[in-house]
Amino acid sequence: MYGLTQLGVIHTLISLVAVAAGVIAFIRDRGIEPANTVGKVYIATTVLTCLTGFGIFAHGGFGKPHALGVITLLTLGLAWWAGQGRFGARSAAVAVCAYSITFLFHMIPAITETSTRLPLGHPLLADAEAPELKAATGVLLLLYLAGVTLQLRRLRRVRGVAAAAATA
Repeated sequence: MYGLTQLGVIHTLISLVAVAAGVIAFIRDRGIEPANTVGKVYIATTVLTCLTGFGIFAHGGFGKPHALGVITLLTLGLAWWAGQGRFGARSAAVAVCAYSITFLFHMIPAITETSTRLPLGHPLLADAEAPELKAATGVLLLLYLAGVTLQLRRLRRVRGVAAAAATA
């Protein structure tokens, strides 16, 4: 199906759940909150997406997608560690940035795989090195920067309100 192995189909389905959970988290919660159900689903399916991706070798061996999986897992670890308060006053900001960039890490292969596979027989782009994909990745990076800026401003505002309430 669409040139995918059985593992590829499972990997794709899991990643679609992760992306959907991420979208819901950003819309509903304005970020990925690891303490709520949507955040837990996002994190679990992101880990499963990475793990199933390690078994896919469409281009021969360990490649850029595998490296992105390792980076994603390390970033999730960093986000979890930050959530434990390991960065002091900056912990919440580190967690916000780390969880959010894992969503960017989902979107890069999502756009690449979709645009180089669909529509069937006449994909939008010839291969993963197409200049259009580099431009799309740049746009995704700008969206990440804008989104994380909004999240950090919100975090600062919430902290300011909490600090004011504590002194009142």
